[in-house]
This record gives sequence, structure tokens and C-alpha cells, in this order.
Amino acid sequence: MKSYLFPIYSALVYWLKKEDRYSLQGPFISDLYQKLQSFLLHSRMKDLELENIRQELLRDQEILKIDDFGAGSKKLKKNKFRKTSKVTKYSTTGRKFSQIYQFFCSLTPAKHVFELGTCVGINTKYLEKATKGELYTIEGSKALWRKAQEKKTGENTHFLLGNIKEILPGYLSQKGEVDFALIDATHNYEGTRSYFNTLLPYLHERSIIIIADIHWSWEMEKAWEEIIGNSAVSLSIDFYECGVLFFRKDLTKTNYILTI
Repeated sequence: MKSYLFPIYSALVYWLKKEDRYSLQGPFISDLYQKLQSFLLHSRMKDLELENIRQELLRDQEILKIDDFGAGSKKLKKNKFRKTSKVTKYSTTGRKFSQIYQFFCSLTPAKHVFELGTCVGINTKYLEKATKGELYTIEGSKALWRKAQEKKTGENTHFLLGNIKEILPGYLSQKGEVDFALIDATHNYEGTRSYFNTLLPYLHERSIIIIADIHWSWEMEKAWEEIIGNSAVSLSIDFYECGVLFFRKDLTKTNYILTI
């Protein structure tokens, strides 16, 4: 299949398979879905200061020299020099999914939180609000790493510069466990599988991992399908723009395809 046709095919398959809240069976997933909907409803007037930062970045005309370690952006990857406004527009999560990440982080102990792929730091700030301990965010591009730190952040947020594969293992061994992790980097099969496998030994029953852009390409879909088949994953949710992984042993292994 031609790469430019894949998003159309993927969206169609998702649309045909998706479930609504009325078809959900099981108290855990039904309760979780209702809580997520309620959270998003009551968050409409929250985090406005973070959205002001987003708007500032969307107006920012500074040219950044981007070092891509993975698949990059479909619209921007041919150009190494990019305006901050374009990076923000095409390479960052929208408000709803930033809040979804925040919600799921809040369901964990949130003492050891990892973000793989800082970009301009918008999701970092959303996760910061849910983090009760320390947040480690890793970015491979020096220009983005610098840009993400221009706005004030909490003292327990640590911006790390470097190749994720090289520096993540050391920090994981120091912390000993991972409560929440957002994988939003590289966007290819090898990178996504590698990050998940690196995190896996440090997960516990209350850990949650979110993988962004699981339908971005056939490689990402392949990685997602293999990951949800891992015996450690007890329940998974496909929101199209991201996938959520649970590791609780009291849950029946199921993959839900939901809209939100």
C-alpha cells in the first residue's frame, strides 16, 4: 500500500471497529470511560494558561534547527530548519489529548513519570500538573530541548538532552520503577518497540503507558499490535491518536477501540 493512502485506510478500519460507551462491558472499563469523559468535560475551563503558551508558540517565528532521530513529521521532515510555529502546529498534541495524558497520569502514583519526546514542551506542562514526584522528559533535538525550557516549569521537572536509547536505561536504573510513561518519539517500529521493552522491567501493576500516534504508519500499527499482545499488558485502549496500556493482573486481557 502506498504510504499516502495508509492514513485513509487506517482511519476507515478504526471507524468500522470503534465502540461507544453503551457497548462497553465490564465495570472497570465502563467506570474508567465515564471518569475520562467527566474529566474532559470539567477541564474545559482549566489549563488555560497552558493553552496561552501554545498560542504563543503558534505565533513564534523563530527558526529551529531540528535533529530528527526517527520518522519525523510527514509535513515537515524534508526541511531541517523549521519555524517554531510550524513545529507546534504539526508536531504537537491537541488540547484534548494533552488532557487525556494528564488524566491517565493522575491514575498512577505519579512519583516517577517519563516523557519520551519533549518537542516544544506542551505535554510536559500538562503532565507536570499530574506528577506528584519527579518528571523526566527526554528530547534528542537541542533546539527543541532549549525551546521547551523557555517557559517556567516546576523544580521537579527534569529536561534531558540526548538519544533516548542511550540515556533512558541509566535513569530507569536510578529510579527503580516507572509509574507513567508517554512514548511520543521516533515514531517507527524499531524505536517504539525498543522504548517499550526498555520500560517493561520497571513497570508495576499500577503503571500506565501511553503510546502516541499508533496509527501514524504501518510500522507504528505493527509495533502497537505486538505490544498489546505482550503477556504483561492486561488491558489496552485504542483512541486512534494514542494507545493506553494497563498492567493490572486483576483485569481480563482485552483491547478496546474507543472514541472520545
